[in-house]
Amino acid sequence: MVNIVKISRLMTLMLLMAVILGACGQSSHEKVELTISAAASLTDALQEIRTLYETDHLHVKLHFNFGASGALQQQIEQGAPVDVFLSAATKNMNALIDKKLVDAQEQQNLLTNELVVVIPKESKVPISSEKDLIDEHFQKVAIGIPETVPAGNYAKEALSHMGLWEQLQSKIVQSKDVRQVLQYVETTNVDAGFVYKTDALTSDKVKIAFAVDPVTYAKIEYPVGIVKATNHSKEAEEFYTFLQSSPALDIFVKYGFSISK
Repeated sequence: MVNIVKISRLMTLMLLMAVILGACGQSSHEKVELTISAAASLTDALQEIRTLYETDHLHVKLHFNFGASGALQQQIEQGAPVDVFLSAATKNMNALIDKKLVDAQEQQNLLTNELVVVIPKESKVPISSEKDLIDEHFQKVAIGIPETVPAGNYAKEALSHMGLWEQLQSKIVQSKDVRQVLQYVETTNVDAGFVYKTDALTSDKVKIAFAVDPVTYAKIEYPVGIVKATNHSKEAEEFYTFLQSSPALDIFVKYGFSISK
């Protein structure tokens, strides 16, 4: 009888140890999920980078939150759980540095881009400069909301520099981000739109009418930074470093970006 009790206790102890070891093994294999808030114009390049990164970092899962840089900045200011931020304008990153939400030593200008005007692929309307947008053939011109969308702010800056901003007010259609501008042109809901060169290269439904003169707007730079509130400092630092490495930069260049000097 005593032996049966001892055996029962031993089996119970072994079962308990198996459960504990199983739980430990399971937790050690749990993936760390990093949330990356990134400008909408980075969508295609970052999707490819995710595949490459997760293949070599099996313990990390990347979750992207794409949108207008200004809107993403506001989300971080309001406490959204973000680990790494990629902006399409330095002013949005600088605002977070000023509010001590990003450490100045843990952010870096990563990429540059160009502003272009696109029209529907089948359009036959002649256009070679911003002045042509005044023509009656162009009833609707899309730009991102200047207050929150860097591409929209660059477009407003360029049009203002040329004295055309006020003249075009009745034609301007504002969009939530640069990808929505591209979509409006693709679906011919507008006659033209201001997007980044990289966005134009992703679509076979639009064509570049002309490149906006870079002297008419501020340099387009994409900084990347680690958000101080991250709960995964080690993994965030590793991904931040990876984005500055040759494998990642090669992918960005493939999608039309230039590397920041």
